[in-house]
Amino acid sequence: MRETSGTRKRFWFDPRFAIGLGLIVVSIAGVVAIVGAADASVQVYTAREALAPGDRVHADDLALTGVRVDGADRLYLLPDDVGDEGLVITKPVGRGELVPASAVGSAAGVRQAALVIGVTGELAASVAPGSTVDVWTATRTGTGEYEPPTVAVSSATVVRLVDDSGLVVDTEAASVELLVPRSRLARLLEAIANEAAVSVVPTDLPGK
Repeated sequence: MRETSGTRKRFWFDPRFAIGLGLIVVSIAGVVAIVGAADASVQVYTAREALAPGDRVHADDLALTGVRVDGADRLYLLPDDVGDEGLVITKPVGRGELVPASAVGSAAGVRQAALVIGVTGELAASVAPGSTVDVWTATRTGTGEYEPPTVAVSSATVVRLVDDSGLVVDTEAASVELLVPRSRLARLLEAIANEAAVSVVPTDLPGK
């Protein structure tokens, strides 16, 4: 007996088919999410070696590392940030550490100059590479006589401690290399030329 035109075939549906299809969709979505997360990583620079204030670095001195950190493109040094002239380190960066964008300055327009100064007396134990100090000077008025000391440079950065031979030493160093703002450089050089007594006073609080 033939089916009438009004009779339609029923569509066969198996719930297991729908469940399997759903699992496939979820699996694909998971893979897409993982790939998307990997693509969201940002390439930033890390230090191949420990970097001290005053060091000039180029791209070859750094290593690229992919990170997934909120705001990484603003917080850390990116490949496009390092030009042919390189950059100058303004804050200490440890070996293998991510290089903060705030720890570098333009080599062409750096506002600080490195200067080695002789100090009167011993240095405080907290004076070390990377620490911040104020430079005090007292103008000489006669043999063994000086005017009251004043601050010649505020917030200078210690690059290294040296002795007369130029070797790195401990806190009993005769000299210290500092990064000094260029705007204060002339005043400090004048004080040194006039044989003023020079002292450095740490502004960083010692660690507990």
